[in-house]
Amino acid sequence: MNFRYSFVIPVYNRPEEVEDLLRSLTQLEEGEPFEVVLVEDGSENTSEAVVASYKQVLDIQYFLTENQGAGKSRNLGMQKACGNYFLILDSDCLVPPGYLNAVHSQLTTLPTDAFGGPDAAHRDFSVVQKAINFAMTSFLTTGGIRGKKNAVGKFQPRSFNMGISKRAFEETGGFSDQKIGEDIDLTFRLWAKGFQTQFIEKAFVYHKRRSTYKQFLLQTYAFGSTRPFLNQKYPGTAKLTYWFPSLFCLGFFGAVFLAFKGFEFFAYIYVSYFVLLFVQGSLQYKSLRVGLQCVLATTVQFAGYGFGFLKKVFGT
Repeated sequence: MNFRYSFVIPVYNRPEEVEDLLRSLTQLEEGEPFEVVLVEDGSENTSEAVVASYKQVLDIQYFLTENQGAGKSRNLGMQKACGNYFLILDSDCLVPPGYLNAVHSQLTTLPTDAFGGPDAAHRDFSVVQKAINFAMTSFLTTGGIRGKKNAVGKFQPRSFNMGISKRAFEETGGFSDQKIGEDIDLTFRLWAKGFQTQFIEKAFVYHKRRSTYKQFLLQTYAFGSTRPFLNQKYPGTAKLTYWFPSLFCLGFFGAVFLAFKGFEFFAYIYVSYFVLLFVQGSLQYKSLRVGLQCVLATTVQFAGYGFGFLKKVFGT
């Protein structure tokens, strides 16, 4: 296959992030040519001026639409794109110089109609952003399902960093109307139609994610609320591991209760786990401060996802 790449990026009221992302795209290593298709999803604070300032250095298409959600905006971008392989990014990502060459090298070696890549925390990210990245990507917290080579189960590409061929897009219709979990929904439909996906470890991006714990809590609550819906929509995709955050939260309250009753064994298990998070986070980011925040970020993640999941399952 002769690959022609189009970066497809939906954006909503984030011109500063678009500036950072476009700047990173200008710094890609020489190799395959590409275009950028940016879709403004009903923003009041648009990125039009930012895009105009990069017209001389990047091949950019820019579209303004009414607010319709990131999934539909991605679909529009893919419909308008000139390439035959779409590289989908969130606007709060930064692309390292070797990204496109890593994608092209892997796809020419092992062609697939879709792929996903991991994310990382840039050295300039805030302490909270680094801790949130840890909570979302560490094997200790998510089993590596969001982008580790040793992930538990089959890797499901995420829309902050994924690729899909034009053929696969046309046959699946792209993203659904879902506001949350639309990338997982698309992955299941790709698999159902026989398309192969893969994880490209070297095709990572720096993902800023949420910058406050309140935003992170709301985001993970939405993730947890969506997973039971996907389990019902696609029977056979449910896994016991999806219950882990809920069980973790319920177990924590149980451990505290038992500790007050003089039975401290389970409390020690939780303390040991938190210490392990602290040690790994501190070593990974070479900062005790980040390590402490990793414990907090993981707790917020489990609470948000776990109680969102339980509410959807039991309808309370």
